[in-house]
Formats: sequence, C-alpha cells, structure tokens
Amino acid sequence: MSKNKKIDLFLLLFTGSAATVVLLMTVGIFITLFLQSLPAIQKFGFFHFIFSADWDPVKVTFGAATTIVGTLIITFLSLLMATPIAIGIAIFITEIAHARLKGLIGMAIELLAAIPSIIYGMWGLFTLSPIMANYVEPFLQNSLGWVPGIGYLFRGTPLGIDLLTASVILSIMIIPFTASIARDAFALTPSVMKESSYALGSTKWEVVRDVIIPHSLQGVLGGVILSLGRALGETMAVAFVLGNKHHIPTSLLEAATTITVTLANEFAEATGDIYLSSLFYLALLLFFMSFVILSIAKTLIRSKRHLH
Repeated sequence: MSKNKKIDLFLLLFTGSAATVVLLMTVGIFITLFLQSLPAIQKFGFFHFIFSADWDPVKVTFGAATTIVGTLIITFLSLLMATPIAIGIAIFITEIAHARLKGLIGMAIELLAAIPSIIYGMWGLFTLSPIMANYVEPFLQNSLGWVPGIGYLFRGTPLGIDLLTASVILSIMIIPFTASIARDAFALTPSVMKESSYALGSTKWEVVRDVIIPHSLQGVLGGVILSLGRALGETMAVAFVLGNKHHIPTSLLEAATTITVTLANEFAEATGDIYLSSLFYLALLLFFMSFVILSIAKTLIRSKRHLH
C-alpha cells in the first residue's frame, strides 16, 4: 500500500470514528435517560404524564404539561423577539455601517454570546425585572389591555418575575447567535448580484429585500435553528426570573416553569424514587422535543432549498 493510500485510510478511519462517537454519545444519553425514567413511565404512562398538570411531590403525583407549555411559550416568544432584531443587526453590519463601526458592533455581538447565562440571570433579577414590573408591564397593560384577545395576555399584577421577563432575557441571549450567522450569510452574497441590482436603479432596501435576503435565506434559517436549540435548553438565566410555578399560565405576566428550570430547582431535593424518575422523564421529554423540533426545522429548510 502506497503512502498516500495509507494517509487516506487513516483519514477515513479517524473521521469515521469521530462521527461514530457522536452517534454513540447520542444513543447513550437516550438509553440512560430512558432507563432512569422507566419507573415513572411504568407508573404514569406516556399520555397521562404529558397532559397532566399535576406536580405534587407530597402526593407523589407528577405530570409534565405545565413544564412543556412553559418551555414552548418562552421559546416561541424569545425567537419572535430576537429574530427580527438579529436580522436587522446583520443587515446594518454588512450593508450600512462604516468599516470601523462594523468591527465594533461585531465585537459587541461576540461578547454578548460569551457572557455566562448566570450573569444574564442575575442582571435580569436585579435590573431588568424591576424595570419590567414598574414601567414596561404597566405600559403594556394600559396600551394593550383593552384590545380584544391580546389584552387577555397582559392580565394580572406586574411583578417582573414572569413569562414575559424570562422571554426578554432569553431573546437577548440568543440574538448574538442568529445575528452572527446571518451576518456571515449576508457577507457571502456575490458583489456582482448587488452591483447589478444597484445598476438597475434599486435602492438599498430593495437590494437587501430582493437580493441579499433571498440568497442568504438558508444561512439565516440555520442561525434561527441554532438559537432555537439554545432557547430550548437554557436554564439558569430563565430560572432567576420565571418563578418556578407549576401551573398552566393564562397570562404573560404570570410566573411559570420550564423543563430545565424544574430540573435545576428540584433535582437536588428529589427524595423518592418516583420523584427522581419523573425528573429524568422530563429530561427525556426535552431530549425528544429538541430532536423533533430541530428535525422539523431542518426539513423545512430542505424543502425551501428544493423550491428555490
């Protein structure tokens, strides 16, 4: 065997082994979570556990509905708030800002991504939460509380420890991920396409809307998916400002809980086997939810690519 073939064989074995390790780790995590969850699965079943809102360690009755609903609401709201801002930042950096300003804003975005989540949580508890309780949430109640349908979401006493505050914190945390990837995607748009559009009389907004965004759509959606994964699994920042209340929220100004917050707050105090197994069951559901949601997002991206 020649030297080049040996090198190719080594490369094949090394990269194949690395890919196999990732698959084995994923399967190993699933098996561990499933085995630890088995007592709770046998006691509560699948549909009862998912749709039950009962979470009472004293009565040894557990259901995941409150944590699943809280997780989905916060994830959706954070993406809804973060995505337009992140795309706007990316457009400003690539198409509008001065060269020196581009580097400064890019560095600030990267710094936001590097801040530990517990710092966000502490800032949210001591700074953002009072602002939300004293100014933002009363303003939303006064301006939107009378609107049919929408006003229903802003009922209650503004305390700053609720779904809305947690969603704002989480949106700030995921903005850098979407913005950075969208910026890189926008920068890959061929200059000849933009120059041709300008030559035809297009404005900067028309170039961004009709040339840059369509050409970079796959990269932008990839950044949104990365942010989605981060939002689903975030724990500490949300735990500080959410309240950890097991109930189905009917207003954005109510305390609630998520799967990750419940695991962080209650894992150390889980005394009985069923209690501990139920927490592992929650972790298994989060693992499954992440896999399903990200798979759906990947499928949508592939379908858009084929249509394009």
